Amino acid sequence: MQTGPYGEPMTKHLLLGQTLGFSGNPLLEDWADVVDFDSAGGVLIDGDQISAIGNGAALLHDHPDAVVTDYQDALISAGFVDAHMHYPQTGIIASWGKQLIDWLNTYTFPEEARFGDRAYANDVAERTLELALAHGTTTLTSFCTIHPQSVDAFFEAASHRNMAVVAGKTCMDRNAPDTLRDTAQTAYDDSKALLDHWHGKGRAIYAITPRFSPTSTPDQLAALGALWSEHPNCLMQTHLSEQLPEIAWVKELFPQARDYLDTYEMFGLLGERGLYGHSIHLEAREIARLAEVGAAVVHCPTSNTFIGSGLFDLMGLAKSKLAIGLATDTGGGSSFSMLRTMAAAYEIGQLRGTALHPAQLMWLATEGSAAALKMSGEIGHLGTGAAADITVIDLQSTPAIAQRTDRANDIWDALFPTIMMGDDRAIKDVWVAGVRQA
Repeated sequence: MQTGPYGEPMTKHLLLGQTLGFSGNPLLEDWADVVDFDSAGGVLIDGDQISAIGNGAALLHDHPDAVVTDYQDALISAGFVDAHMHYPQTGIIASWGKQLIDWLNTYTFPEEARFGDRAYANDVAERTLELALAHGTTTLTSFCTIHPQSVDAFFEAASHRNMAVVAGKTCMDRNAPDTLRDTAQTAYDDSKALLDHWHGKGRAIYAITPRFSPTSTPDQLAALGALWSEHPNCLMQTHLSEQLPEIAWVKELFPQARDYLDTYEMFGLLGERGLYGHSIHLEAREIARLAEVGAAVVHCPTSNTFIGSGLFDLMGLAKSKLAIGLATDTGGGSSFSMLRTMAAAYEIGQLRGTALHPAQLMWLATEGSAAALKMSGEIGHLGTGAAADITVIDLQSTPAIAQRTDRANDIWDALFPTIMMGDDRAIKDVWVAGVRQA
């Protein structure tokens, strides 16, 4: 049994219901071979970790001292892991009518300029995390703004909830408003100071964060590459090949580069712990290099359709052995919900000729994103030793979903309507590090 800070025993909790976990990658293996499903399962929480998974009745017999929460037919899953988003864009989500560069200039940059005000950053950080938890997301991976206080606000809000989060100061020294530019030196200095303060503190993970190569000079990219080489256990997050006009712009800015990925690689910003958001229009060399170094790409389906970016090649990249995460990309993405994000991934898959199975979609939103963040077995995992970050899903949350679920022949038939039509009403309960959220 785990103990608290003064050696006192911590309460054990037993959650009963239908349980869903994974023992492998259903994008590379037959999903039926890697799914762990129990219609009468149980999850034992001891302190902030999952200490056992199994038959609910057997766990109840073996642990009579546990506090029991019986969710009956609801589905107990690992908490959702959002592998790429922008918490400073929470207030501008669902803004009308622009593609990427116009979106940045019209909506994003004016809003991000407000984050020099720590009180404003605090307010938005708190609101973002509350919205995430309401939608069953227990880990966020966020870009902040150029303002160090925007990073502090996000990490502090997460620490109050004991949430595992990834974040970093967004660095830009060109092609951005004067109010949102730093320099190569301040990008390095600010990022290093934030990294030293936050990385590994509680459940905080720091990500070195150049927004994308068009908004960083070669000097700034080199400075951030040097910082990453000095702190290789950190993550590095950026954007890659989101839209065709963006790619053409990158070629103009970096005429010596072989391709978009090379604008990062030649400055030391390609590596195993790299996260490359979007990655829609990749060339063969880029795919091969990303796979060779063990980097991850992140699928942002609602953003890609909302901003008109293109159709991510999920199965093609999976077959190339790339790690793939799933993300809302708030606020270019049009929903805070990972359920809606899974639905959009399904729709894009259909347009590419593949109907993703519900097991594959749930894996992407949990285990897949955790693997992209190099946190497999720690988060996004319903298994012994993982953090007790848990989402409980009501499979009959609305009349439209319930009437469809009533016809279901198996768990997948029951789950799929919630993936396609569910929202925050489908989130019955959320646990973070063993603590039930109010």
